[in-house]
Amino acid sequence: MKKRKKLILKIVIFVIVILALALYVLSLYTFNPNKKIVYGVTFSEEYASQIGLDWKQTFTALLDDLKIRYIRIPTYWDNIHPEENIYNFNDVDWQVNEAAKRDAHIVLIVGRRQPRWPECHDPAWVSGLNDATAHDKVMTDIKAVVNRYKNNKAIEIWQVENEPFLDFFGECPKMSKKEVAEEVALVKSLDTRRILLTDSGELSSWYPLIKMSDLFGTTLYRTTWNKLIGYWHYFFITPSFYRVKAFLWGKPQEAVYVAELQAEPWIVNDLVTTPLTEQFKTMNAKILVQNADFANKTNFYRAYFWGAEWWYWLKTAKNDNSVWEAARKYFK
Repeated sequence: MKKRKKLILKIVIFVIVILALALYVLSLYTFNPNKKIVYGVTFSEEYASQIGLDWKQTFTALLDDLKIRYIRIPTYWDNIHPEENIYNFNDVDWQVNEAAKRDAHIVLIVGRRQPRWPECHDPAWVSGLNDATAHDKVMTDIKAVVNRYKNNKAIEIWQVENEPFLDFFGECPKMSKKEVAEEVALVKSLDTRRILLTDSGELSSWYPLIKMSDLFGTTLYRTTWNKLIGYWHYFFITPSFYRVKAFLWGKPQEAVYVAELQAEPWIVNDLVTTPLTEQFKTMNAKILVQNADFANKTNFYRAYFWGAEWWYWLKTAKNDNSVWEAARKYFK
């Protein structure tokens, strides 16, 4: 019996060593040191307003001062459809038109689940609807958004939902593969632009979303927080972790983006009232540069910084432009 256990242990160790070597070889095989990622930002007018900013001024500063030309924009359900029979596209219209004036490229997000807490930004009139009826309403609104903006030159990509299967995060109903597939099919029936689907980089295998999409977007967070262990740094994850995972799923690097690249502090409480000393523990100019360089080594095609609103808040509300200026070099 002891000999058998020893044999099994040797086999397990051998398999682990072989797998480790194979992954190491793949990490070298898939890496191109001369390849440079293209950087953009995600922008949330809602979040900018929450932290006390003039969101239009913030958006304009990102475009005109930092010269950002790749931007990911949500279309929050409670913003565009505040009452059941009333649409309001004023805010999205303004952002899309301002971006178009500067020849910027937009990833426009459609669907119920979108970036920024609580993920699902449901209008009040949705309360009480059963899941099937609510999904029908989402489909109707996706159609309305795509039809409204599909002729605008600034729209480069449609993103359908945001991390739709990360159901343990946010205040959202669980989504099925069938529902996501129906939304993707709807957008494809309305326009020929490519579709981006996103998932957690650290907490997901990426399946099946990476197989359902034209483009795939991963999150990339280096430091997070949860109730059980507090702050957690992914010190053991390297850029090759993301690169090899995409390779194993058969997705070309040109079709993989970093949809959310951590570039703001992970705040447990309200950002505005959190001391800067606490904020700078998880994000500052130096960490932003480290995260940007880390993302570049994934060899993916594009990376969207997460936290541009915070950069501007720090610059205007706290008279600290260190992060704003650190970010500038990535948009030349």
